[in-house]
Amino acid sequence: MAVHYDSYTDARAHLKDLLDAAERGRVATVRRDARTTAVVDRERLRYFLTSVCHSKAEVVAEAGGWSVFIPGLPLAADGATFDEAVDEMVDALREYADDWQDHLLDAPNHANNWGLVQLIVLSDDDQLREWLIGAGR
Repeated sequence: MAVHYDSYTDARAHLKDLLDAAERGRVATVRRDARTTAVVDRERLRYFLTSVCHSKAEVVAEAGGWSVFIPGLPLAADGATFDEAVDEMVDALREYADDWQDHLLDAPNHANNWGLVQLIVLSDDDQLREWLIGAGR
């Protein structure tokens, strides 16, 4: 059964129920003024985001090293080895997520990257590596 609270005060009084519902995958929402916010379990959200946000990363061997870039994003990374280039891209993704949260979220050419930023922040480095290059590579 879905859990919904019509006020922040009501949700705060039932925080355990709200979090329990979210952890179980139930719809859990809180209304504050005219807006309704969903509470979602971190791992469930990350799993969903990986299924809808494909990295589209391109890895290229060039000039004795490797380069990684993601078309449509102002991100690129280089390394002497494939693994170094991927590690550098993980760092670049983290920096981008920080910049997005700090000042890019309202920029028209970055505003739609909300899902990507959520995915980056909710993932550890190994999960980001796997997302970048795909499992089995």
